[in-house]
Amino acid sequence: MKAAVFAARAREQLSFEGLFLLILLVTIALRFYSLDLKLFHHDEAIHAWFSYKLLTEGTYIYDPMYHGPLRYYVTAGMFALFGDSDLVGRLIPALLGTLLVPLLYPIYKLGYLDRKQTLVAALFIAISPNMVYFSRFLRDDPFIIFFTMVLLVALLYYFERHQMRYALIAGTVIGLGISTMENMPIVVLIFGVYLLYLVWARKVRLPGHWIRDLALGALVVFGIMAAFYSSLGAHPEMIMTWWLRAIEHWTAMHQMQRLGGPPYFYMLLFILYEVPILILAVIGTLQFIDIRGSISRWRERKMRHAGTLEEVEGTEESEEGVPEVAAPPTAPQPCGWRDRLREIVSGGGEVRPVDRQKEFARFAIFWMLLSIAAYAYIGEKVPWLILHQLLPMIFVAVYAMTTKKAVIAVAASAFLIVMTLHVAFTPADINEPIVQVQNSEDLREVFAKIDAADKVAVATDSYWPLPWYYRGERASKLSYYSQKVSEPTIYGGDFDLVITHDGDTYPTLEGYVKETSRLNYWFSYEENKERLLEYYFLRDGKSGSRNLEIFSRVPAGTTA
Repeated sequence: MKAAVFAARAREQLSFEGLFLLILLVTIALRFYSLDLKLFHHDEAIHAWFSYKLLTEGTYIYDPMYHGPLRYYVTAGMFALFGDSDLVGRLIPALLGTLLVPLLYPIYKLGYLDRKQTLVAALFIAISPNMVYFSRFLRDDPFIIFFTMVLLVALLYYFERHQMRYALIAGTVIGLGISTMENMPIVVLIFGVYLLYLVWARKVRLPGHWIRDLALGALVVFGIMAAFYSSLGAHPEMIMTWWLRAIEHWTAMHQMQRLGGPPYFYMLLFILYEVPILILAVIGTLQFIDIRGSISRWRERKMRHAGTLEEVEGTEESEEGVPEVAAPPTAPQPCGWRDRLREIVSGGGEVRPVDRQKEFARFAIFWMLLSIAAYAYIGEKVPWLILHQLLPMIFVAVYAMTTKKAVIAVAASAFLIVMTLHVAFTPADINEPIVQVQNSEDLREVFAKIDAADKVAVATDSYWPLPWYYRGERASKLSYYSQKVSEPTIYGGDFDLVITHDGDTYPTLEGYVKETSRLNYWFSYEENKERLLEYYFLRDGKSGSRNLEIFSRVPAGTTA
């Protein structure tokens, strides 16, 4: 009796809902625990600074170099509510990264994922090194990934229930996404092309009021974009010009390849951080195209051609002993493309029955491959763009999730957990490509020197993140020259501390003692290219860096 009660309780605790909730709790912990453990990245400091300026001075105008306006307004709002700090700046990205997991549930409820697929997909999103790292990161990409998931759910429900509310939700997240980052149109284009295929192939049917819903959704999109890109009406001229500025800027960046890399750049990152998901996605793709069945059918056709098969499936013997091919099932008569187009516009026509899980896998493979191709082509190669390829890859990885495959996926997740703990929770500089010029923890010592000084000269243009960490009243002690200045200027300014870049500095300054501190750092391929296999397992070696030279004034009566 006791054993039966224990088994019943174990099944209750290990129910689908219980496991899903447990994964959600893990997701929350990994996103929010010690959220300000690391200093702001170079880009985070700039984004937070612009948000702070928007809050304190009410000034903002769109600059494509720094992406869309939504993040600045959202972050400024968070600063207004909870104060301006590193932790507060990262709260919304962490929240959006967390909400990816519960957004899987409605996809499961519609039957596009089964229970095993949903749980493994939730687990991968929860513990993926890139998903965790960039959910703790004040950039646009957590916003775009969240909007992409909401768009996916809204479209699935629209074609399930044909209700206008879901078209309006889709329009809202598209408008918010385009107001966040210039890559949202890539998502919309991929989704749109596949939607056209579904409609044309009679796999979904447009409702009779779809034109109205499309028009209202488009109105929402353009209304949101107009509001944000005009700086809430402060710069109405930007409504008509922002998109042109965005195209000109990012076309130039693509051609310049300011942060360039080979087309397989992101594949290397997948191998470094997401290899279990990558392998399972390859397996999922092969399962979808039924590679084993294809080989078996090819062998069978070869044997038939050689005359080694005596019987052929799909035939039967007539009374005279002559094989007759069985009649194919009756198929609907095809119509011309004009008739089909009229049928689509009117919302009529029969819908073919589809296997929802298989069709969703087909879409995920299409989404994954086009995303990989798009970002392989784009000249700007930065690690956070991997998220837009990783999300569909996770859906492909969980296709045909048998119990055996699920056990393998869970076991392989140990690699993801180890890498997540390493890249997101190491309280020191890490030699990893994921960091992309992360500000060094050595700066904390520089901050301590600045705090102890009354007057500080910053004689270099490599000064971020100082404007963020010394804002408001604390900014008054820093004088920014943005370049090395003459020594009389330094001596005449009576500075307690002088900060320069080690590439353009002073050999000595009389009355000052010099120290070198790392400003920021990155994984250096040149320093590690002779030992890449060893690096893969040890994650050590040398990293590139930019360094500051700190001249501290020697107190009177002492010797430097």
